[in-house]
Amino acid sequence: MLDRFRTAAADRRAAGLRRTLWSRGPDFDGLLDLASNDYLGLARDPRLVEAAVAATRRWGTGSTGSRLVTGTTSLHTELERALADFCQAPGALVFSSGYLANLAAVATLGRGAVVISDAGNHASIVDACRLSRARVVVTPHKDLPAMEKALANRHEEHAVLVTDAVFSVDGDMADISAMSALAVRHGALLIVDEAHSLGVVGQQGQGTVHSSGLFRESHIVRTITLSKSLGSQGGAVLGAPEVIETLIDTGRSFIFDTGLAPGPVAAALTAVDILRNQPDLPGFARARASELAATARELGLETNHPAGAVVPVVLGAPEAALGAAATCAAHGVRVGCFRPPSVPDGRSCLRLTARANLSSDDLAVIRHALTAVAES
Repeated sequence: MLDRFRTAAADRRAAGLRRTLWSRGPDFDGLLDLASNDYLGLARDPRLVEAAVAATRRWGTGSTGSRLVTGTTSLHTELERALADFCQAPGALVFSSGYLANLAAVATLGRGAVVISDAGNHASIVDACRLSRARVVVTPHKDLPAMEKALANRHEEHAVLVTDAVFSVDGDMADISAMSALAVRHGALLIVDEAHSLGVVGQQGQGTVHSSGLFRESHIVRTITLSKSLGSQGGAVLGAPEVIETLIDTGRSFIFDTGLAPGPVAAALTAVDILRNQPDLPGFARARASELAATARELGLETNHPAGAVVPVVLGAPEAALGAAATCAAHGVRVGCFRPPSVPDGRSCLRLTARANLSSDDLAVIRHALTAVAES
């Protein structure tokens, strides 16, 4: 009965695609962390830690049930107001993960419509498209003419365009202004996943929709995560009251999921407050990303000009990426290693994620590690 799984595992091993869990200590075993999504360096910030501890002591360790069954805490309501206010959105609805926020937004709002999805979108969007039971058109990466063709030739009355704001591996940015214009022209909703742009893109880190001046547009729905720049856990959907009401009434990943635990809610609230009071943090994160990319290019490694904090270093074959990640670890740096199906065939890469609090000494260590990769 299990032979097919053993065979498939052997095939993945031969292709360099086996994945293993590894245990680490709280300090990344002494390695410099360039693998996490802690873009602003807030995940270990004492202010977030103390807020989470205080909320846990007051409310307990868990929410104990769906927010529709056991009630939504005043803490959740406060976070939703803070997120909506910070991003200048009409309303917000908090979920227990960013993945579930995407599932709710796309699967619920896409029901009965055609859903047009960028080929580079995150797996949570891909899964949400499938769950929507809608007809799904996957367009080539950032191909606006293909999106327009799909919108113009649809037979469905309703349509949804969905895209990452900053793409999670390539680190490039969608043309939100052009996509918004397409959506308006063809009477479509536009769902933008701001997971990798919140806290990094824009003068105060309010994301791509805000920095594009489109935050007042009712046809745009934003999804965010609390687990990256905000250093916590959870996710949210930002949108018009009609959108929030629809998700509360019919969003399965909201209705049937236990609410986000109080500790992460309080930590995220504190992170939003820090962003308000330290508006230079997003600029620091972007600057460190630009420095990492410049170093990679100087060493002859293939990378891009990052739109946010994500800096890919493309190696090609899975084995090359695994070897490069091991080389970085041997030189004191923990990096992300992405292989198919996370990336297309031939595009296995290291993913370096910049942090606002990387020091000049940190950058020197990273240069040393990337030099070893370039010379290997």
